[in-house]
Amino acid sequence: MNRQKSTLYVVQAAVIAALYVVLTVGQEMLLPSTTSMAVQFRASEALTMLAVFTPAAIPGLTVGCLVSNLLNVGTLPIDMVVGSLASFMAAMTMYWLRKVRIFGLPVPAAIMPALFNGVIIGLEIEIFFIEGPFNFASFLIQGGLVALGELGVCIVLGLPLAALVEKIGLDRRVFKTKTI
Repeated sequence: MNRQKSTLYVVQAAVIAALYVVLTVGQEMLLPSTTSMAVQFRASEALTMLAVFTPAAIPGLTVGCLVSNLLNVGTLPIDMVVGSLASFMAAMTMYWLRKVRIFGLPVPAAIMPALFNGVIIGLEIEIFFIEGPFNFASFLIQGGLVALGELGVCIVLGLPLAALVEKIGLDRRVFKTKTI
């Protein structure tokens, strides 16, 4: 990777991380607990769709999630690790699925944050926050609620964001992607 591409990658990752943090912290200040409870609707998760356009979104989203969780009062250390891991895995998979489209939209990619967060955060909630032995039905409920909030953000906000990025040409101008 040449120096110019390397610099662009770092800048993109940093901007995505900063946007994620600002959106998450801002939402938490305006609507307390909407970004940090089991059922959450983090508007910043719409930015996960940027992983369709640049691999720089992978570290950007991971770091953004980590910093947001560090700044959220009441977030436990385990969630900082587990939540960031879920973001990393979802972003990686989204990048791999970037060319798979349904009606011209990256729908399979948009499902990945719901899938990874539902399973990983659902397990975290069931293991660390629910008293008593592991209960599969409870895990399905916890994971389902997490996935539902995540899916809502990615479908309602993320897909329109991805469509807008492509429509106005940011994918080519900012992220230097080729037309799919």
